[in-house]
This record gives sequence, C-alpha cells and structure tokens, in this order.
Amino acid sequence: MMILVTYDVNTVEPGGRRRLRQVAKACQDYGQRVQNSVFEVEVDPARWVALKARLEAIIDPALDSLRYYDLGANWQRRVDHVGAKPAVDLHGPLIL
Repeated sequence: MMILVTYDVNTVEPGGRRRLRQVAKACQDYGQRVQNSVFEVEVDPARWVALKARLEAIIDPALDSLRYYDLGANWQRRVDHVGAKPAVDLHGPLIL
C-alpha cells in the first residue's frame, strides 16, 4: 500500500530541528521524498505500523503534526504530477 506522509515540525522550539531531521530520516528509510515535508512510502501493513509508531515517538504532539493519506494498492491512478522534480518510479527499470 502507498501512504503519503506529510509533517510539520516546529523548528523554533528547542529540539525542533533535531525532531525534523529524525522525522525526515525515518521517512527516508521507508520511502522517497516528493516535496520538502512530503514522502511517499510503499509498505506492507506490518512495516506501516512500525513506521507510524516510530514517527509518533519522535514528534512532540503539542508542537508538531503528522498527516497520513492512504492511497491504497492502486495508487498510480490516484497520483498526478505536474512540474519539476517528478518522483522516481519505484517499480520502473533501474538504470545505473
């Protein structure tokens, strides 16, 4: 399943920049960045539970927020991209 993860971490407060880096790192471990604070992660349900728990352990819920959008298994027909920096097709050919 494809999940779109977005986050807003308050970097003005002490520890905010550290939390921001940790959230980005956790998302990078599971998916690809498509905007500054937006990641596409394609995971099975067990990995999704692990990622969600990891993210929610990092943020300060009084200051930061996370939003999850479940795009399901047929996510390709639900995503349109216009403009620069198209996301990498994770199922396409890998050319080195």
